[in-house]
Amino acid sequence: MAWQQGTEMVLGIGVDIIEIHRIQESHLRVGERFLEKIFTPAEIEYCFSRATAYQHLAARFAAKEAIAKCLTNVWKTPTSWTDIEITNSESGAPSVKFLKALSDFPWDQFDLKITISHSKENAVCFAVLSQKTPL
Repeated sequence: MAWQQGTEMVLGIGVDIIEIHRIQESHLRVGERFLEKIFTPAEIEYCFSRATAYQHLAARFAAKEAIAKCLTNVWKTPTSWTDIEITNSESGAPSVKFLKALSDFPWDQFDLKITISHSKENAVCFAVLSQKTPL
């Protein structure tokens, strides 16, 4: 289902919320294998450079889930967690980098916006995928 908003057509939305302690417990129980299955090396390095590493890991986990939900209408090829990398601009705003098979998608025709937030206990992400249309 899609709807028109201005000059863009919304193709998908996704939202996810995760309890931060679940990410921490999974890491402590499974170890580095857990991190390497879900996060790219750059994400792991960034998160563990922060005082609140598990908040940042949980935020990226929620973002990947929200993005996956958002893409279900346009991307049918199986992907892995590490095909999506969450980065930050200089201002701190989150952005998305697609790796491996997802990098072949015609992203110049689409716009993906995400917003991430977290509290002491939870991290949440909301994602919107729209198709750019000519004016």
